[in-house]
Amino acid sequence: MLNKISENGKFAYPYQIFMKIFENIYEGIMVTDADRNIIIVNPAFEIVTGYKFDEVVGKNPTILQSGVHDRAFYIEMWKNLSEHGVWQGEIWNRRKTGEIYPEWLTIIKIKDEKGNVTNYCGIFTDLSERKTVENELEKRALTDSLTDVNNRFAFLEKMNTLLESSSTSLNSVQHAVFFLDLDRFKQVNDTLGHSIGDLLLVEVAKRIKRLLNNKDIVARYGGDEFVITLTNIHHPREAAKFAEEVIREIERPVLINNQELFVSTSIGISIYPHDGVTTDDLVNRADKAMYFSKQNGRNGFSFYFEELNTDNERLITLDTEIRKAIEHRDFELYYQPKVNIKKNKIIGLEALVRWKNDKLGFVSPAEFIPYAEETGLIIPISEIILEKACEELAVLRMAGYSKLSISINISSIHFQQQNFLESIQKTLEKYNTSAQNFEIEVTERTVMNSEEDTIRKLVRLKQLGFKLSIDDFGTGYSSLSYLVRFPLDYLKIDRSFIHHIVNLDDKQAVVDAIIQMAHRLNMKVIAEGVESIQQINILREMGCDYIQGYYFSKPIPMDELIEFLQLWEYEHQGEIE
Repeated sequence: MLNKISENGKFAYPYQIFMKIFENIYEGIMVTDADRNIIIVNPAFEIVTGYKFDEVVGKNPTILQSGVHDRAFYIEMWKNLSEHGVWQGEIWNRRKTGEIYPEWLTIIKIKDEKGNVTNYCGIFTDLSERKTVENELEKRALTDSLTDVNNRFAFLEKMNTLLESSSTSLNSVQHAVFFLDLDRFKQVNDTLGHSIGDLLLVEVAKRIKRLLNNKDIVARYGGDEFVITLTNIHHPREAAKFAEEVIREIERPVLINNQELFVSTSIGISIYPHDGVTTDDLVNRADKAMYFSKQNGRNGFSFYFEELNTDNERLITLDTEIRKAIEHRDFELYYQPKVNIKKNKIIGLEALVRWKNDKLGFVSPAEFIPYAEETGLIIPISEIILEKACEELAVLRMAGYSKLSISINISSIHFQQQNFLESIQKTLEKYNTSAQNFEIEVTERTVMNSEEDTIRKLVRLKQLGFKLSIDDFGTGYSSLSYLVRFPLDYLKIDRSFIHHIVNLDDKQAVVDAIIQMAHRLNMKVIAEGVESIQQINILREMGCDYIQGYYFSKPIPMDELIEFLQLWEYEHQGEIE
């Protein structure tokens, strides 16, 4: 006999009440028999899973399995259910469409009066929306709401993780941290309003993101400040190149409300692990470098190099001033004669770059050339040197010295550029001069990098008419194989060998061997750093072809060089080739 309950004077059977709840409850419900075959599901089950009643009745619940959980997960689940009569937990299932979704599932074991299992009832809630909300909240907690890049908290978290993994890596790694501050951004806010300033920040963030790889990190650090981490760099010049790209990208006009806005940025750079091994150290030092960059001209970048002997302020000033010098072509060329040791004739000149700055005074090449090499600025400097050599070659010709060639040192970084040959040819065409007037000096380090590409470039330089020489021979690889393969005209013995040939027999033996080897390979030998008559006599006996050094002349500017050449003609009866 069915029990009845009273409700507002009406009667309802418990089964009807159960079905009303079953059909309208928000949670999905699935009931199986003792053998775990589905016997009934409610409408909420159909909505969540996408399966209709007829498609699942008689089937095993395994049709919903997503493949996310392994076999051990289900064994443990049924073990708990068997022992406790109930199991609850988060589980990932698969809808009919194939979409995987999370749900919170409760499974109840149902027994009859005798204690036999008759059914299992699963009640679940779709967690997809909740997960989406949680992910969105997490994203908001880690993302700058305006620019949609990382916020400061997220940057610090990601950096700490990166540095922790880097410190335990078996391979040495370097990362570059950039601190960016937009120049004169306050003026934009004050004159055009904060809404325009916000749009400008959004555009700046987009431009920065376009330059990054997946593993790199960018964050809005606050206001108009951004921080970037370039991960796994091989050399600081990569950081310099990237900073220049950022500067160029940001200084492009920004169109907002049909109005072009122009903004620039000052950047400071620190390198892990050289400048610090913690996030705080790297960010603070990049910030300090940025500040000096801003103080010394804006729209540029500066490295924080604590290990340099110069103090930080001088380094930042050096960076700023060297960039100005490039822009205004403020470098000078000094020339040192090369003399035929047998005929006592000047046969050519080596061009050496010099730089005198209003703020720094005379800056030694030993200071600014390595820095230019580190930052990649040596490339525009090398181009300026070639241009000035072309200009002053015309001066030399007008003075009557038409046969003297000028040798130019080429940086390995410049030589390795893809457009190196094109750049050289354009300069020659611009000044309407021939490559036969010049000698290209490269170091052993240069020619040992990418051998096939080196051969191609050297052959092309020879075809253009350049003479080629290896500079500072004996200080690098000193491999005989490249001497045979490369089309070289001259070999320059490093001054460190020449300096000791008077007193040290082993140095004499090395120099003598180099000279004999070069001659067997049809190359002429130039000894640099010659300072005494004793050195000259020894080199002459060894058969050295040309000498260069303070014994004849220190490097001098073009006006003094012409006077020197005129005096040489007078004293040596016109012996200039």
